[in-house]
Amino acid sequence: MRVVLSGYDSRGGIEPLVGLSVRLRELGAEVRVCASPDEEFAKRLAGIGVEMVPTGQSVRRLVTGRTPPTAAGVPRRAAELVAAFYDTVRAAAEGCDVLVATGLLPAAAGVKAVAEKLGIRYVYGSYQPVSLPSPHHPPIPRPGRPLPSDVTDNRVLWDQDAQDAQAVFGEAVNTHRASIGLRLLDNVRDHVFTDRPWLAADPVLAPWRQPADLDVVQTGAWVLPDERPLSAELSAFLDAGTPPVYVGFGSIPLRDPEDVTRVAVEAIRAQGRRAVISRGWADLALIDDQDDCFAVGEVNHQALFRRVAAAVHHGGAGTTTTATWAGAPQVLVPQGGDQPYFAGRVADLGIGAAHDGPAFTFESLSAALRTALTPETLVRARAVADTFRTDGATVAAKLLLDTADQERPPLSA
Repeated sequence: MRVVLSGYDSRGGIEPLVGLSVRLRELGAEVRVCASPDEEFAKRLAGIGVEMVPTGQSVRRLVTGRTPPTAAGVPRRAAELVAAFYDTVRAAAEGCDVLVATGLLPAAAGVKAVAEKLGIRYVYGSYQPVSLPSPHHPPIPRPGRPLPSDVTDNRVLWDQDAQDAQAVFGEAVNTHRASIGLRLLDNVRDHVFTDRPWLAADPVLAPWRQPADLDVVQTGAWVLPDERPLSAELSAFLDAGTPPVYVGFGSIPLRDPEDVTRVAVEAIRAQGRRAVISRGWADLALIDDQDDCFAVGEVNHQALFRRVAAAVHHGGAGTTTTATWAGAPQVLVPQGGDQPYFAGRVADLGIGAAHDGPAFTFESLSAALRTALTPETLVRARAVADTFRTDGATVAAKLLLDTADQERPPLSA
């Protein structure tokens, strides 16, 4: 069996593909991953012996460049992504049995088009429920398309989201489809998602609620135990005192990273705690030479989060999943996208605090830290960690094997 996994995403969106790749290979499948040409992605996949086929523009260069991406530039970037993922995945899919698409919709649309042209089974996977239409939650706003403030009916909002997705991506997707002889679409979103998408998220942290119109398959998060050791220097820092507070914003670019780090460290010190600062794509750095702070780059977050008193982060699906699995109390400072959803879930579960808004002050972060650092929050975080399903990638891999055994869909002219 041959499987091609694809995703145009941040670092947190690539890690689930690592977990799924390993479990697929354990079941005897051949795996390739198509992703953006970011060196850290290639190194992570090379570390597990999986071939990465680079496609599209570097995600890191796109989000951290001097000129930030704008809503006005989305149609052009969408057209580039559709074509890039179609060309790359089509070449990588020779002899393939199943295609799995994750990440941004236009990239997934290119993968879906390959499946149609070659008659290959196709699965769309989401890492969070709020990306999928449901009467139980509103959609995430599309670029340049804020949700109407006077509408509260989620079904109406999702109908509007389908129209917004068509307005933003429809021309790019349909222009490419016409060029390869595929029918045009009047609902790009639902075509790419299909009526049976997969949800690669833990059912306690991010449950799919019924009843719903979609036949969502919740596999559990595609996680993999990370056996990489922490560096000797980081281990020595952790051993030298009480558990520190982690601060990191992953792949999020911040307007003033120096001020963010300064305020965070001051608030952490006010709680009598040490700090571990994750550089991330915002390139956070130490604010002084005191020995109560330590900076890290690429690191085994599973191992690190098991040794921290709390984790302050943006609330991306990957970081929130890892911190929840590790049993670390959390402070989520959501910057956008699915992050407000995860902030709400962490607060609702009692495993941390949700900061109100993307920018914190000394006072607001201190208040959130006081909640996260209570003994009650730690007990609850560890209890939820005990419920975390670690077999999501295995469940998904077995389902993909079953999918490949089904009759192949017809080729599209």
